[in-house]
Amino acid sequence: MKFMGRAARMARHHKRHKGDREINLVSMIDMLTILVFFLLVYSAEEVEVLPSAKDVQLPQSMAEEHAHDAVVVIVTDTEIMMEGQSLGRIADILAADGVIIPALQTALKNQAERVLTVAAETEEERIASREVTIMADKDIPYQLLKKVMATSAAADYGQLSLAVLQKASNARLATIAKN
Repeated sequence: MKFMGRAARMARHHKRHKGDREINLVSMIDMLTILVFFLLVYSAEEVEVLPSAKDVQLPQSMAEEHAHDAVVVIVTDTEIMMEGQSLGRIADILAADGVIIPALQTALKNQAERVLTVAAETEEERIASREVTIMADKDIPYQLLKKVMATSAAADYGQLSLAVLQKASNARLATIAKN
């Protein structure tokens, strides 16, 4: 088959430059190395990773302050867990009289003795430095949340935090909408 005009020129051009394709891997490796270091440096900015609980849907908050390292108590719609261990079923806890959950109180005290030994001068300072983060489903009854909080306070934990998803503030939403 014979080409005429432009088709013939294109065929000659492709034939002439057929073997000139070469990839410069050195510059690609340099670029990937820089990208890896960039991602390592900027990915470690004050991000606290909480244990993953697929059963828990966290509420949203507009708070700017981040939570501190603390003992994490997970409250799903069926049970209370700490460090992957089940401490009781929700139905049993709600049916029980009193505001203290004995299994949770024991687990919190054991955790305080084992891990959270802080060099505080007085007993009050040590209690005030202990912190519990409650990671609870947004649809749990308030009565259950109240029992978990009362048990944490009874186990000598002075600071209670609720884990929430950070929601964009109105000022940020206005800026995003404007752009």
